[in-house]
Amino acid sequence: MVFTLSCFCADPDPLQDICVADLNSKIKINGYPCKPESKVTSEDFFYSGLVTGASTDTPFGFGVKRGDVKNFPGVNTQGLSVNRVDIAPGGLIPFHVHPRASEANFILKGTCLVGFITTADVLYAKVRKVGDLSIIPRGLVHFVVNVGQKKAVVIAIFNSQLPGIAELPNNMFNSTPTIADYILAKNFRVDEKVIAIIKSKFGNQTKIAKI
Repeated sequence: MVFTLSCFCADPDPLQDICVADLNSKIKINGYPCKPESKVTSEDFFYSGLVTGASTDTPFGFGVKRGDVKNFPGVNTQGLSVNRVDIAPGGLIPFHVHPRASEANFILKGTCLVGFITTADVLYAKVRKVGDLSIIPRGLVHFVVNVGQKKAVVIAIFNSQLPGIAELPNNMFNSTPTIADYILAKNFRVDEKVIAIIKSKFGNQTKIAKI
């Protein structure tokens, strides 16, 4: 099966034909500088990192293989990246946002419930099967759950070479330094003991953020 992807790019338009990322450069810019064309080869524009799936033996039951600029330097300045997400039965991609990109999800295998929530607190969600496509608007909270009996595989396409991800459970309960329990308790309208229990499921409980 062959996928051909095109998009209206969110990242800045390229100013040259190619700009393979120089991941070793010490220059700090918004993105990556180009490596000299004399060092560019065909291998820079072809990537096999999504052929096999990532392990789903994780707390949420999913794994990701990334095709962003850090793993596939040829996408530098192209306003595009592609991830492969493997989700075990009952597994989910928890609430998260991509601050720099819209996302299109193509169900390659399995059956998934895909949903996102607007800033008006409206939930849009639907069960998607093999061959179905969904769109997640940029910056909105969204999730994916494998509601089938077998492993699901989702191809996630972004209009950014490095879309970024903010995973809400980790942001809230596993930050460094950690957010004070009383702040989280007030946000979620629960007792601080509940927050302590939730934090115990994550790894970082060492420092309290200074506000």
